[in-house]
Amino acid sequence: MKSDRLLSILLLLQAHGQLPATDLARRLEVSVRTIFRDVEALSAAGVPVYAERGRTGGIALLPGYHTDVTGLTADEAKALFVLVSGRTHAELGLGGAIGPALRKVMAALPTAYRGAAEQISRRVLVDPSRWNTTARPPAELAVLQDAVFTDRRLRLRYRHGGDSEVSGYTLDPYGLVDKAGVWYLVADLRAEPRMFRVDRMVSARTLAEPVRRRKGVELAGLWETLRASIDEIPAPVSIVVLVHRRTLGRFLRVHHDDLAGPPPVLGADDGTEWVRLELRMRSLGSAQRLFAFAADVEIVSPQALRDEFTRLADEITALYAANRGR
Repeated sequence: MKSDRLLSILLLLQAHGQLPATDLARRLEVSVRTIFRDVEALSAAGVPVYAERGRTGGIALLPGYHTDVTGLTADEAKALFVLVSGRTHAELGLGGAIGPALRKVMAALPTAYRGAAEQISRRVLVDPSRWNTTARPPAELAVLQDAVFTDRRLRLRYRHGGDSEVSGYTLDPYGLVDKAGVWYLVADLRAEPRMFRVDRMVSARTLAEPVRRRKGVELAGLWETLRASIDEIPAPVSIVVLVHRRTLGRFLRVHHDDLAGPPPVLGADDGTEWVRLELRMRSLGSAQRLFAFAADVEIVSPQALRDEFTRLADEITALYAANRGR
């Protein structure tokens, strides 16, 4: 929109003092001719903007025309510009808003802090997404946003981790949390706090009923409680496996959350047939899911798990031998 572009030009000039028209055109993704028309519009509106000709010229505001934010320390100004990558904003439908918002904040900063704030925005980036994960946002995220922002109840069909059956829930949502690139819905189920992974949702539907949140309970406090309940789970069991290359992709999709480190990156012709991985699981019992990969996954350690898989294999072999020919 033209009004947004005019404001962006004003804020960029406040932040930099003077910029070539070509630079403004590049930043705002318009033609130089459009920039000059916008400058004329700003001038007609009473903004003291002018153009200087020549090689060192450009478009500028009269000295002293700016707005300061008072009360900010240098570290506070820097903190505003340590950015999370744009993926989170894009998934919430705010990808196009983050750039203009930062320009407005930059222009409002005290002049002495702008250089450090701009430098930290270029030198520090927080990327919450994990390796080898799709950048596509969860399909139900827009529905969840609608319920959260309109304060309405949700009807959810959900598949818990490792379950093939789908469960149905009516929830009272508090909000959404992006944790290490994974979206969670925080909600009450029958007045008890729960979290639900968005990528495990089969479907979500906003209900007409107003949300029934508990008085005095807020998203941040509720998330801390839920997160602490997971952090307090006993230390996970370390499991080392060898995974055959032909099934590595499927294995990583199923057990990505169990990896103790980043997933391996293999070359197309490096000759690797078996890949060694370390996993973290809550118990040896939960590791029985590895049995589904049959001979494509070998347990290296612990020995107790190797013994358990040997016992299971012997039981299955005996079962089929006894029933042969039926």
